[in-house]
Amino acid sequence: MSDLLAKLNTEQLQAVTLPPQHALILAGAGSGKTRVLTTRIAWLLSTGQCDPAAILAVTFTNKAAKEMHARLGALLPINTRGMWIGTFHGLCNRLLRAHHRDAGLPQLFQILDSADQLAAIKRLLKALNVDDEKFPPRELQHFINAQKEAGLRPAAVDVWDDYSRRRVELYQEYETQCQRESVVDFAELLLRTFELLERNEPVRRHYQRRFRHILVDEFQDTNRLQYRWLKLLAGGEPPACLFCVGDDDQSIYRFRGAEVGNMRDFEREFQVTGVIRLEQNYRSHGNILDAANAIIRNNSARLGKNLWTEAGAGEPIRIFEAFSDSDEARWVVDEIQQLVRDGALRADIALLYRSNAQSRVLEHALFSAGIPYRVYGGLRFFERQEIKHALAYLRLIANPDDDTAFARVVNFPTRGIGARSIEALQDAARTWSTSLYATVPHLGGKPGTVLAQFVRLIEELRRETARLPLPELVDHVLDRSTLRDHYKSEKEGRERLENLDELIAAAANFTAEAQAGAEALAADHALLADFLAHASLEAGEHQADQGMDAVQLMTVHAAKGLEFDAVFVSGLEEGLFPHENSILESEGLEEERRLMYVAVTRARQRLYLSFAQSRMLHGQTRCNLRSRFLEEIPAPLARWLTPPKPRGGPGGGYYEPPRGAFAPRAQPAAAQALPGGLRVGQLVRHARFGTGVIIAAEGSGSDARVQINFGDAGIKWLLLGVAKLEACA
Repeated sequence: MSDLLAKLNTEQLQAVTLPPQHALILAGAGSGKTRVLTTRIAWLLSTGQCDPAAILAVTFTNKAAKEMHARLGALLPINTRGMWIGTFHGLCNRLLRAHHRDAGLPQLFQILDSADQLAAIKRLLKALNVDDEKFPPRELQHFINAQKEAGLRPAAVDVWDDYSRRRVELYQEYETQCQRESVVDFAELLLRTFELLERNEPVRRHYQRRFRHILVDEFQDTNRLQYRWLKLLAGGEPPACLFCVGDDDQSIYRFRGAEVGNMRDFEREFQVTGVIRLEQNYRSHGNILDAANAIIRNNSARLGKNLWTEAGAGEPIRIFEAFSDSDEARWVVDEIQQLVRDGALRADIALLYRSNAQSRVLEHALFSAGIPYRVYGGLRFFERQEIKHALAYLRLIANPDDDTAFARVVNFPTRGIGARSIEALQDAARTWSTSLYATVPHLGGKPGTVLAQFVRLIEELRRETARLPLPELVDHVLDRSTLRDHYKSEKEGRERLENLDELIAAAANFTAEAQAGAEALAADHALLADFLAHASLEAGEHQADQGMDAVQLMTVHAAKGLEFDAVFVSGLEEGLFPHENSILESEGLEEERRLMYVAVTRARQRLYLSFAQSRMLHGQTRCNLRSRFLEEIPAPLARWLTPPKPRGGPGGGYYEPPRGAFAPRAQPAAAQALPGGLRVGQLVRHARFGTGVIIAAEGSGSDARVQINFGDAGIKWLLLGVAKLEACA
């Protein structure tokens, strides 16, 4: 027993050796929560307080469950197979298998993953002749899952108009289809188990008597139904002991239904007498923790704790202000190269960002410098589905005989071209030894008719874009191909739309780099071919293998639970981090601050924070204020690598521009001449945005750009060398 408890600090020991009672353990980042959970189980078993079969431990990932099993095996000499340790979904599956008849399921029911569920919904809509533009499959999928996670069957869902009524009817049709096919989705696993326990008293009492100790990891990430599920299992006579470990300061999954308020509700409803705070951190140096504490202290709805360490203050936090996002990326690469020269492993260096679209400029800088990198928990920019779809359209414009590109988008977004039509086209192409595109005019019947419409679209795109600058060409293709409209219909399509807009930024940067190496550029498809080659090279090279020493790129959300020697957090600007969608709502801003807290506490030794005065993002150049989170870091903890400038907006406070409009920086005088004889205050015309007034300008030569108020089309920054503006009389 002394060996089991020897390495615990005072608070950890207190948590592990609590008497049988409900407990809430506030475990700060890097404070050893997994050790506390596993040692608590080992202590309960070693002291004879319960048998392994009386233990139920809930984790949020299979990896965490396996790690818990492995640690218990190393701590205990006894067989622990009787314990139930797993994720919510895994434990519900186990329970439903044992009581499938009571749950109204066949013994061999199958589980639909997210992709299978979406395919089942699409099949349902097709069978019912439902317009999938009015009821997009992915949006319907999110609606169904949200109702289930709220514990609502179709009959209990509120209806307020014809649209909501039809959506509820489709939910019911989907349930009927799943029951008929003996399948359940992930949300159904939890809801069906909850309903079984709630309605079947013998089954409920059996498990309430069996599980005397219920331990929950990452309690801050539970949703409402999961919390109700736990309360139901713990509600026997006498009640089981709930031992919940979590950190309300790291609750960052509200968009998935996580309810941080469950922690406060648990403390109140179960009359938890003492909340134990694990505040000693074993990961980071003191300056990093002090910064994290200072940032999160600005949140009001928190239970409160203060991280500290015995490791010493360590190095100051480095803060860098760049002129542009490209400059920021170059600085990051320079710092990484210096760290590697000093002996750091690239795998111990992480680049974090708020939005996936930000990775593109960082990837380009790493690629150009020949630094291997890996995008953790996601795809590299040019490998993402929506980008590959857009590139396929661009490839067909450059080369209509590209069969791979043709096959990828001939029916994406869907345009009624079925598998049989494609098969007929492929057979004909093999017979005549021609490309799919060239074969279409020779194909008769209905297949020939529907495929000819797609060919006409590509021909029109080739004509319409022949004289457009590359960024405008890409923009035009995204609209005319209906890729934008397709992703707008998805509930979670915003990130894909951001990536599509970032492709325009990539085209603009590529054009600028090409201009720097040539006197003039032709506005034709030759530059497009070069851009496509560039995209293919970036997608294909510097791909790091799993075990390769490579820099790690990821969103802050993906970084939760990880740690690195050196961490770079880029894009710390108002509207980006914190994100513009969250700034105007208190709960959203508090979650953004928790996200910043997570980002900061990933660093063990060195933390780099950076922002740019201007950033090309979502197809526009944005000029934002630096993030309020930088202002919340006490000055003695930070070392500014560039002199800090006064921050503020109108009235000296935060300037929160409406979407599409951004705070202008200091500009040249109105009389200053711009390339092409333009000037601030002049009326100009743009091929896509219409007529507008130049309200600001900056840069010179190939870097010259102007800010134009286009009225209804918004305020936009445009590169003069690319935009082809016409002066109005």
